[in-house]
Amino acid sequence: MALPKRIVKETERLMADPAPGIMAYPHEDNLRYFDVVMSGPAQSPFEGGSFKLELFLPEDYPMAPPRVRFLTRIYHPNIDKLGRICLDILKDKWSPALQVRTVLLSIQALLSAPNPDDPLANDVAEHYKTNEKAAIETSREWTKKYAM
Repeated sequence: MALPKRIVKETERLMADPAPGIMAYPHEDNLRYFDVVMSGPAQSPFEGGSFKLELFLPEDYPMAPPRVRFLTRIYHPNIDKLGRICLDILKDKWSPALQVRTVLLSIQALLSAPNPDDPLANDVAEHYKTNEKAAIETSREWTKKYAM
């Protein structure tokens, strides 16, 4: 089955002009499925880490958001143990005007700005709210342990 032109164009752009700190490669056997490697943003507890994610474009993309999850373990209030990500543009704030590149940049920005008030991992959010310094240190340790 032929891929929609939009997916072809977005993939070409991702390959030709990757977003800083983000590499996304489509699978040869399924061009809707991407392997993503994201660098932890500078000045964040994830700095120096290299995180693997998977991104899948559903049949109804771009009317529906891509499905994205972390494969690398990460200690973050908006990312759960299964790697699912709590981000508004992946849910109710999705718009067909957004692109894969925008989604990946938004996820990278989320690493710089955890939001414990809209958590997916309640225990991590609680840690961030009650002792942010210790929570950030745990995030750093996990980055060293799992994302190097």
